[in-house]
Amino acid sequence: MGTNVRLAVVMDPIERIKYAKDTTLAMLLAAQLRGWSLHYLEQSDLGLRDGVAEGRARPLAVRADPADWCTLGPPQTGPLGAFDVILMRKDPPFDTEYIYTTYILERAEAAGALVVNRPRGLRDMNEKVYTAWFPQCCAPTLVTRDMAEMAAFARAHGKIVCKPLYGMGGHSIFVLEPGDKNARVVYETLSEDGSRFAIVQKYLPDIVGGGDSRVLLVDGEPVPFALARIPSADDNRGNLAAGATGVGRPINERDRWLCGQIGPALREAGMLFVGLDVIGGYVTEINVTSPTGVRELDRQFGLDIGGLLMSAIERRLGARER
Repeated sequence: MGTNVRLAVVMDPIERIKYAKDTTLAMLLAAQLRGWSLHYLEQSDLGLRDGVAEGRARPLAVRADPADWCTLGPPQTGPLGAFDVILMRKDPPFDTEYIYTTYILERAEAAGALVVNRPRGLRDMNEKVYTAWFPQCCAPTLVTRDMAEMAAFARAHGKIVCKPLYGMGGHSIFVLEPGDKNARVVYETLSEDGSRFAIVQKYLPDIVGGGDSRVLLVDGEPVPFALARIPSADDNRGNLAAGATGVGRPINERDRWLCGQIGPALREAGMLFVGLDVIGGYVTEINVTSPTGVRELDRQFGLDIGGLLMSAIERRLGARER
């Protein structure tokens, strides 16, 4: 694969990223190191004209400089299919606008671009619900609108976790103890009085000492280290965005088994960069939209996970040329 690869990234405003933690920046630095040309778009820059996916892209240069990490050139509108690779790194919420964006990117894919992760997979693999395809990997889980079923689940399993299906970063995640008088209000809030699906899971106490581990898969294969996100003393959530502390650890045999169960399906679906959330040996979420954790693992273990992803992309591009 030559160095004339044209890579576009769709992301949230790059000037507002947290330099030390941003996984997308690590990917872009790895691509630029290969001599690939970078181009930047936000969701508002995308559109469809007579069935052709178009974008208002700006040339992008990135730097490993915490004070000045990017330079953008003037925008130019053109077909998204002209790019070799499009990284879809827009953060959730996974709302209707996000779904519309996947339609546009699917038209770009049809025109020849390799979209990472694949638009159809982004639509099909809801990060909470897709765990249902691998029940052998998961703790007891219920997806329902029925508040009475949520209450019955709580009675059966004691302490539970309740969360919406569309969020990220620990937003609107509730932990309910047996007999919690707020339970009914939580069920009403998450299900909007029974009009929306929500998810409830058995609480896994291992999160207190072992954390909520992010196991990253690149083209279906696990990175050899995971990021255990330890909740703060006054919070239940193992999310870095919610104040958890990221501590790296080698992946264990259970992690490898989980990846062996889930990884092949991800690879087949064109999901090249995915994060499994693992608590106590059970998968709680399969993150396909914009998984993070790369900068912390790279820093702690001298890895180049962005480079691993670019190598996987090169292999995919090379297979197309044969």
